[in-house]
Amino acid sequence: MKSTHPLFALALSALLAAPALAQTTTAPATEAPAAAAGAADDAAARAGISMGEDIEGLGTTYVKETFDDWQVTCVRTETGIDPCQLYQLMQDDQGNSVAEINLFNLPPGGQAAAGASIVTPLETLLTAQVTMRVDNGQAKRYPFTLCASMGCVARVGFTSAELAAFRRGNKATFIIVPAMLPDEQVEITMSLKGFTAGYEAVVKANDAADKAAAEAEPSGN
Repeated sequence: MKSTHPLFALALSALLAAPALAQTTTAPATEAPAAAAGAADDAAARAGISMGEDIEGLGTTYVKETFDDWQVTCVRTETGIDPCQLYQLMQDDQGNSVAEINLFNLPPGGQAAAGASIVTPLETLLTAQVTMRVDNGQAKRYPFTLCASMGCVARVGFTSAELAAFRRGNKATFIIVPAMLPDEQVEITMSLKGFTAGYEAVVKANDAADKAAAEAEPSGN
């Protein structure tokens, strides 16, 4: 949704305030409805009725953009210039959604150019780890970091060369092993369609978010 221009917002506020000012001469007539509304709110509170809460507050996530099979998801911050990740819900060879990946850029200079969290079902055999290959390239194995209610998580790093392979490739395949069927393997597909544009959008968003966060910090002088 487009933001409201400050002058338009000011004019709109004035228009909304005008009826309220006009009613000040008849305030006694409005006191009863206001009191009734307050009593109703108190009754609702005593009955344990929830009126809901704002789901667009600080720390909540939202989808900013979509690039083919990828979504740029961001976290709301005080600056309004929000950090983002690249997200995909991944499927097995039967078309079932069984895993997800959140990928983000890292500061330059390190071995890992990007980091990612790969989430698989709780029934995953952890000792078998998770294997990844891009198209028909060399496979690489990653350990799981932890398991929580949403699934088992592997926190991994990708080199610049691996990111380049993502940009060139058609798909990456992750292989996991079910804990109940240790002799079986489940192949999970990560589509690379839209990866390049999506990753560039994430880098741009995070650079802007880092700059905004730095400018918002106290100078210390």
